[in-house]
Amino acid sequence: MRTPPQRTPLPGPAFIRLLARLTDVEVPPSPHSLPERLSQWLDWNRAVALSRALDASPAGPVAATSDPQAEAAEAARLRGALTRAIVDMPELAATCADIEEPRPAPPDYALFHKRYLARQQAMLAATGMLRGRLREQLATRSPALARLAEIDAVMELTLGPREHTLLAAVPTLLGEHFQRLRQAAPPAQGEAAPAGNAWLDLFGHDMQQLLLAELDVRFHPIDALLAALPPPPTGTS
Repeated sequence: MRTPPQRTPLPGPAFIRLLARLTDVEVPPSPHSLPERLSQWLDWNRAVALSRALDASPAGPVAATSDPQAEAAEAARLRGALTRAIVDMPELAATCADIEEPRPAPPDYALFHKRYLARQQAMLAATGMLRGRLREQLATRSPALARLAEIDAVMELTLGPREHTLLAAVPTLLGEHFQRLRQAAPPAQGEAAPAGNAWLDLFGHDMQQLLLAELDVRFHPIDALLAALPPPPTGTS
């Protein structure tokens, strides 16, 4: 298998660095700062909504319905379940050790594409509900935290469509990586079949790492909301 060319390391989250490594293009640094990019994504209506959220004087808090420790435990449980669903995917566990016999045709990417989309949908549904529940909890704590919850809601409505569009392209990019690995692999024949299928083992590892990195990205706002929740008063259970 040919060695991929060395590229300049790309700064940013692990998800972005991993995508840059798996794609067959050089990613230039963005000439725009984060505020400049955000200004390009905010239309007039969203900008007005964000401004109102920043300037509003929310009403006083109501009684809290749960404690931060319970919310943190639920977030950890949910994240663990999503992680296990990725790690335990049978398609990714089936490495070259499970493909001892040569196949009449190379494996097809369609199944991996379907599984990636399923994991994305599961992550979106689970993190969306958790993020909404955390906003509800913030709104019960203080006027300042209620304002933060409203800002997060506006930002999710503003950036969510952009995020969905960008993440929807990931399975296609992964498919191109699949094709490059398969084309670069030596033919799998006879006793050399396990070695010839080693590229599939590499692809499975890359797909798993990409899903785990995407899960981290989807939990960034949740981690921030959890960090904003104040601890329970001393002496309470």
